[in-house]
Amino acid sequence: MVRFVDVPNMRRWLISTGIERAIEGIADTLVEDFRRWEQFDRTARVASHSDIGVIELMPTSDGEQYGFKYVNGHPSNPGRGLQTVTAFGVLADVDSGYPTLWTEMTILTALRTAATSAMVARVLAPADATTMAMVGTGSQAEFQALAFRALLGITHLRVWDTDPNAIDVFERNMRPLGFEIVRASSAAEAVAGAQIITTCTADKANATVLTDDMVGPGVHINAIGGDCPGKTELDARILHRAEIFVEYPPQTRIEGEIQQLDPEHPVTELWRVLRGEATGRASADQITVFDSVGFAVEDFSALRYLAAAIEGTDFYTEVDIIAEPEDPKNLFALVAEGAAAPALA
Repeated sequence: MVRFVDVPNMRRWLISTGIERAIEGIADTLVEDFRRWEQFDRTARVASHSDIGVIELMPTSDGEQYGFKYVNGHPSNPGRGLQTVTAFGVLADVDSGYPTLWTEMTILTALRTAATSAMVARVLAPADATTMAMVGTGSQAEFQALAFRALLGITHLRVWDTDPNAIDVFERNMRPLGFEIVRASSAAEAVAGAQIITTCTADKANATVLTDDMVGPGVHINAIGGDCPGKTELDARILHRAEIFVEYPPQTRIEGEIQQLDPEHPVTELWRVLRGEATGRASADQITVFDSVGFAVEDFSALRYLAAAIEGTDFYTEVDIIAEPEDPKNLFALVAEGAAAPALA
């Protein structure tokens, strides 16, 4: 039997745990796993692109457990009443190959993306940061806001989106939770005076959400919307002025903001910063960019945290998805009666 966390149980678990507490727990697990980075299998995700979206598999293993996530990204889906991103994930025992956890990951991916952003910002953002600009207020925005409050104490938000309805939804969700929100009339107005800028747009295009003149000294940019070939958000001139931090360079050079740069352009891997082998923010005037595309180890961390969190609770059911005959060498015994069934005319 395999533990299965469906959407109702994920909702129950989050209501019981609290979103910010869950994000803090995932962030702590992320730090643990990034610090043992070399133990993991590391490979760029396997992507199947179409004209309107992408479907991806994101696998990794630490030698004891194997994990993968199935995820899509279809920016036009909301026009059809569908989610832009959906996902599910699996953890398995390496010794036997048997799955041990199967879970929804649409919600869990939002949590781990936000946890990763804020965990990275703790080592890259200005120490005195009080305000974050959010360019793009889609499905990820609320989770980002809660993560930055939980890990950095950010409660002042300046927001803008091309879709006024998206801002309306964000304000309805966030104002009751104690955030001070300034609704900007443009991206430029949103980023004015912010020490942290989060860009999270959905269009699958080489867009320029932030232009060079919008970004002053000392800003940290949390660039999370560019996550596939041909999809960017930042003016390349910003990248030439900034110190760039990435998860896994072979994947980020294909999918991230740095796809705009020379393949040899220097970047710093986050695991080295978290291990104390590389410097994060080096000065008050430095511009830092987290070129985030999402990596399988982050999903592994989220799965690992969830598996521990639900142990001994009722936030999961058990599903029988492994065929186990009494004799492990006689799989046919489970269906033998079907061989004796009369053939259809």
